[in-house]
Amino acid sequence: MASKLFSLVAFSSFLIIFNLLSSPSLADVPLNTPLPPETICKSTPHPSYCISVLPHKNANVYDFGRFSVQHALSQSHKLFDSIEKYLQTSSALPQPAIQALEDCKLLALSNIDFLSSSLQTVNKTSGVLSSLAADDSQTLLSAILTNHQTCSDGIESLPSSAGSAISDLSVPISNNTKLYSVSLSLFTKGWVPKDKSGVPKRPKRQFRFGKGRLNLKMSSHARAIYDAAINHRRRRLLQVGDEEVLVKDIVVVCQDGSGNFTTINEAIAIAPNNSVASDGYFLIYITAGVYQEYVSIISKKKYLLFIGDGINQTIITGNNSVGDGSTTFNSATLVMEESNLRRVLLLAAAFLPLVLLYITGHIASATVQGTSTKHICYLRVLQDLNPKRNRPQ
Repeated sequence: MASKLFSLVAFSSFLIIFNLLSSPSLADVPLNTPLPPETICKSTPHPSYCISVLPHKNANVYDFGRFSVQHALSQSHKLFDSIEKYLQTSSALPQPAIQALEDCKLLALSNIDFLSSSLQTVNKTSGVLSSLAADDSQTLLSAILTNHQTCSDGIESLPSSAGSAISDLSVPISNNTKLYSVSLSLFTKGWVPKDKSGVPKRPKRQFRFGKGRLNLKMSSHARAIYDAAINHRRRRLLQVGDEEVLVKDIVVVCQDGSGNFTTINEAIAIAPNNSVASDGYFLIYITAGVYQEYVSIISKKKYLLFIGDGINQTIITGNNSVGDGSTTFNSATLVMEESNLRRVLLLAAAFLPLVLLYITGHIASATVQGTSTKHICYLRVLQDLNPKRNRPQ
């Protein structure tokens, strides 16, 4: 009797597993269910490549997801080492190849940082994250793809005279593109919260804009500086519902020398590093003027708030281009590392249409994505177009 019961249980278990494996969709399968890589990889953009890199054993989405992020980090280190090897022999390379490799080196280093942070996140839990935490990690993993594509574009644009760097790096660059896509897909599958229809939930926007003024919370000293900066134009600012925007400190950029700095980059340089949300924003008020400079906001400059005098008043402009000898990456007028897209706000200082910074020239691809969600500014951009480019979504 016991043996018959055991056989029945075993047969039932076989049926359950068979149904899971033969199901056309994994939507109803618990995320912690062990499945073969062939099944898990069906939901990724590159199933064949996914199967080739994942361990050939049954595991759940979380185990495979952690493995893919760890493997991506390892491969990023290898790519970085390969790039450094070629740069050590730069005397034998033409200048365009050196510039492209320098860009790739910087982008690879950024990817290593993003993957290390993502690995810490996925190692902490085998479960769905909060919308905000999941969105932060998705931003990093998406940024890695953008960084990598920018590197790939630079390498592909090199002439054949660039030597073996093109052929030697093309395969690992192509494989890493697939690996990063798989990692992002598995993370989305396991850690990102979804609604009843299976669509990933997006976190609520931090600010909702309406008429009125921007409700800033700051010290009396910072308030006096801020009021002096805006009163010269008698402008009213945006109201953010009933919320208060906490401001820790403020500096003023003014070209005539009456402020703290005369350039935007000087103000960014003295902003605190690695701030946290609870500390509040570091406000950089940029008075009217045409600022001909190339602005770069590195990842450790977090929670910056830029406010200018409005459309056609505060203008950042640049005219570097690939045609003039710059690489696409280094021709940007405004560069913001992707991990900062949700930690830096460009806000308006005028009546509707409310815009902050009038930016001309080329904006780094990382920032183009961010401006559509969190940055309120007017952009007049001439972006280099490449018909062969197919950026991951």
